[in-house]
Amino acid sequence: MANAFEAEHPSALDDAPDVGSITLAASSSNSQAEASLLSLEERFALVRSVGEECIQEDELRILLEKKPNPICYDGFEPSGRMHIAQGVMKTINVNKLTSAGCTVKIWIADWFAQLNNKMGGDLKKIRKIGEYLIEIWKAAGMKTERVEFLWSSNEINSRADEYWPLVMDIARKNTLPRIVRCCQIMGRNEQDELTAAQIFYPCMQCADIFFLKADICQLGMDQRKVNVLAREYCDDIKRKNKPIILSHHMLPGLQQGQEKMSKSDPSSSIYMEDEEAEVNVKIKKAYCPPKIVEGNPCLEYIKYIIFPWFHKFEVIRQEENGGNNRIQQLTGYKFSALLNALLWHSHETPVTAGEYGWKT
Repeated sequence: MANAFEAEHPSALDDAPDVGSITLAASSSNSQAEASLLSLEERFALVRSVGEECIQEDELRILLEKKPNPICYDGFEPSGRMHIAQGVMKTINVNKLTSAGCTVKIWIADWFAQLNNKMGGDLKKIRKIGEYLIEIWKAAGMKTERVEFLWSSNEINSRADEYWPLVMDIARKNTLPRIVRCCQIMGRNEQDELTAAQIFYPCMQCADIFFLKADICQLGMDQRKVNVLAREYCDDIKRKNKPIILSHHMLPGLQQGQEKMSKSDPSSSIYMEDEEAEVNVKIKKAYCPPKIVEGNPCLEYIKYIIFPWFHKFEVIRQEENGGNNRIQQLTGYKFSALLNALLWHSHETPVTAGEYGWKT
């Protein structure tokens, strides 16, 4: 879906000036005008390209047809350093959504971070981190003219009479086991010993979707269960217009078997403030198994970071090894071809990316 659109239209970051190794997208006041030039199918393709999964595609198409400026909800816990999945991928996705005419509400879940005992539950530290992360997105090129950064503590306090009855109703209509199954959204599992506050967390996150009047839930695949809970709640209250779930891909960690980046393991993640030398070391040590596409973190980075940002990838090789290989479109076939290009000599055991010369 993304390839078909991007083959005919420039990326949301294409008009941004290059500064060193990062692209800074200039804030534009004409994103609405840009969206109005797109057909319904183009807007659908652009929005749909953000998600690895969409529930449901037919509902998304109808929404875009009837509503020029749908509201997309995203959110994060201010809980520490920002890795590139959160920084670069979110910037790419938000810019795609706003280019398609969407308004993006980013929920800065400071109270949620406190409930989840992040930063020792110190709300002042949590808010300071939240402010810092917003500045990183701006520096990374997020087009913020159609983005609203909303602090959960401020918004809930200002409309408490609307928010808390909604949370209570969601809690009342669900069993404890059903809520516990959603604990994945907090980075927990069903076997963890949860505090009463953490049990309340999924009910609050589900309520956020309706509180923010979101048409689209644009969160990671790890948040899928609570988004489905919101759709099920619509059935309970006989609401026809359900929030559409648009779940983006979770970028894996750099080490073998890591399904997603871990802030507790610095070697598994590339952080937005990492120096170039640090990035080079991490990439050179990254797991890169020969002849295997599935679960290869290096190829995941190329697919979800390098291509959407730079639109090309080049493998630097000596002439005797076949010379440089530049790939400018990534399909299933090209993915395999890229791996073959990297492996210009045979390996029998898993190797690291440091054996290859990589360049964007």
